[in-house]
Amino acid sequence: MGLHAALVREDAGQRDPLMDQGWPAREGHAYFTALLGDPANVGFLAEETAGDEVAAVGFVVGRMGGEPNSLRPVRRASLESMFVQPEHRSHRVGEALVQRFLEWARDQGAEQVAVSAFAANDRAIAFYRRIGFVPRSLELEIGLH
Repeated sequence: MGLHAALVREDAGQRDPLMDQGWPAREGHAYFTALLGDPANVGFLAEETAGDEVAAVGFVVGRMGGEPNSLRPVRRASLESMFVQPEHRSHRVGEALVQRFLEWARDQGAEQVAVSAFAANDRAIAFYRRIGFVPRSLELEIGLH
């Protein structure tokens, strides 16, 4: 939960003023418990071991999407969220997590995997592009207040 709270603070906290920063503390445990209790979803944790100490340094969670349909006849998985502690970035921790998720998705019969990133998160976009993700669409918003 600490890693997810860090993700919300760092990513959405800087890029989405409407994001509820208290959500991880209030609802995160129930969300992850339900997510990981469903076999159509998965989570992987990267850990660092120093002597007898084990510390979580990153995670990825995702899910299988809907079944193919006549409009989009592709079985798809979604990489829902990922975070690596700043001091462990650029050490291939994130890449290992994503590759493990891609293996899982392939084993589930997915033909495609989608991930989203904030348009202003250049580092995340470059990371996903380096792994092989390519842009498919762009979501635009307008506030009405």
